Amino acid sequence: MRLSLLASGSKGNSLFMETGACRLLIDAGLSGRETIARLSSIGVDAATLDGILITHEHTDHIRGVGALARRLKLPVLGSARTLQAARHVIGRVDYVEFEPGVPFVFKGVSIDPFPVTHDACDPVGYRIESGEGGIGFATDLGIATRLTHDKLKGCRALVLEFNHDERMLQDGPYPWHLKQRIRSRHGHLSNAEGAALLEELLHPGLESVFLSHLSEVNNDPSLAMASARGLVDSQNICGPDLFLGWQHQASGVFKTD
Repeated sequence: MRLSLLASGSKGNSLFMETGACRLLIDAGLSGRETIARLSSIGVDAATLDGILITHEHTDHIRGVGALARRLKLPVLGSARTLQAARHVIGRVDYVEFEPGVPFVFKGVSIDPFPVTHDACDPVGYRIESGEGGIGFATDLGIATRLTHDKLKGCRALVLEFNHDERMLQDGPYPWHLKQRIRSRHGHLSNAEGAALLEELLHPGLESVFLSHLSEVNNDPSLAMASARGLVDSQNICGPDLFLGWQHQASGVFKTD
């Protein structure tokens, strides 16, 4: 198993994951060229990718999908409604549709797409299972529903949203309507909400947690890390490694033997 957030934030999001013999991107919100460069920076040849999963149609998650898929001849996997909404950005590629809530197998791994609450047409998170264990991915969600908790339990690695610090958002420069959108049930999780979700998901077999989608305006990496670290340190278990997602460079890499 190998994971790295190639980019994370309001200007572009992408996760590289390798499990078993399968290499995938979850979202590709950077340009195709920059995505390939970020992969190279962590020692991955983009030509070895097997596909691109997309979570929803917002541009910061799909900007580079079409260019990458055409250049590397990759399938793009998403829900039927999301793919329909994204076609004008992605263009002509090999689309593979799935239904949220219905697990499927791709390149030998089990992929379970589950609905999340966000202001997109059909947004999903993912639970991905292989012989190496489970990977849980849930960003861009206004609230962590009971379904989200259930789908992410027992994972070996997690990618969770720590979008904003509540005080920074409140006192920051965004207009009121945008602040309300971010704080809504279809917006983004705060540091405190991300830590609360993590508290529900901690277990002795959890080895890594990636803090993702940090706002460059309404958050500070030290605050996000303090929220997660404080929660982990308060538990009586050997805590997971914590990785910060960055907008302008790839994160650290979680890699199992």
